[in-house]
Amino acid sequence: MRIVRLILALLVGAVFVFTGVLKARNPLLFASDVSNYAVISWPLGVRVAFFLPWLEIVTGVALIFQRLFAGAIALTIAMILVFIGVTIWARAHGIDVSCGCFGTVSSNLTLTWHFVLNGALFLALLALWFLRERAPAPIR
Repeated sequence: MRIVRLILALLVGAVFVFTGVLKARNPLLFASDVSNYAVISWPLGVRVAFFLPWLEIVTGVALIFQRLFAGAIALTIAMILVFIGVTIWARAHGIDVSCGCFGTVSSNLTLTWHFVLNGALFLALLALWFLRERAPAPIR
């Protein structure tokens, strides 16, 4: 099971580092993608666009090197759930947006592929959560 955990951690970590770097290279374009969802104001969207890519990079690196592993998994699961939730919200309100999840690479990504990719990442993260090494219980 360790090899499965290692492979999943490397793959998911690499995806988050890759997407974070793509967004960090052009935060104003990412801010535009964020504001297109019409969930938060432009000033807050700019803050999110400058912060979120670095959070993705840090959690991706933590997954790759398996440091602060449980926290990185939990934080990454939370990010994926927010991404999926915001996309569902936008779609329910008739807002057709590019997901912005892979920077300019995802400009033609359909909603279906958005859910497939995020769903696969979510399942991989759940597997990592259950495959993580747990600290032994303290002796009483």
